[in-house]
Amino acid sequence: MKISDIKVYKVKPRWIFVKVLTDEGIAGWGEMISGTKTETVVAGANEMGKKLIGRNPFEIERLWQEMHRSFFRGGPINGTIISGLEMALWDIKGKALNLPVYELLGGAARDRIRVYSWIGGDRPSDVAEQAQERVDKGFTAIKMNATSELHYIDSYNKVQAVVDRVASIRDRLVINLKLELISTVGFIGQWRKFWRMLWNLTIRCS
Repeated sequence: MKISDIKVYKVKPRWIFVKVLTDEGIAGWGEMISGTKTETVVAGANEMGKKLIGRNPFEIERLWQEMHRSFFRGGPINGTIISGLEMALWDIKGKALNLPVYELLGGAARDRIRVYSWIGGDRPSDVAEQAQERVDKGFTAIKMNATSELHYIDSYNKVQAVVDRVASIRDRLVINLKLELISTVGFIGQWRKFWRMLWNLTIRCS
């Protein structure tokens, strides 16, 4: 089996998926993180992917080492590209062997897992309504962006905006809901203040 082609797909708002195809008709899928650098990641994925064409997709460790060593600086963009391509290689191997990937990685660690639904968060006015829709569908956990477009949280006003956003969900819903906030770029010097304010709202996040 040889890798025959690589295709990269952009999905709004910030998702990037990669499809690795083989000459035997088996294809694997992987996901990459883009943040605000979507076009950069897409370009890098296409460039890195070309190096895999003609190679054996089962040689995951060999290909990972070659991808990792292909750019001496490393960094998050290079890392997410390699991760997405590696994910697709594992997908191919699992399909070819008719095994779930977790069996290839050592077997199951649990029999069930709590599932969350992502509700976005780029537009603060939407989160309470989106949370309610997910609860109505039976979800007991949701995940949302802490800020619009994942901006830095580096001032009191931005901390307050996040707290207000979370409070809008609390005020709308009356069930025990697990909430996870995404802040990829971080709360710069604001973590203690933020958690104190959430605690005062009797909200517990993970």
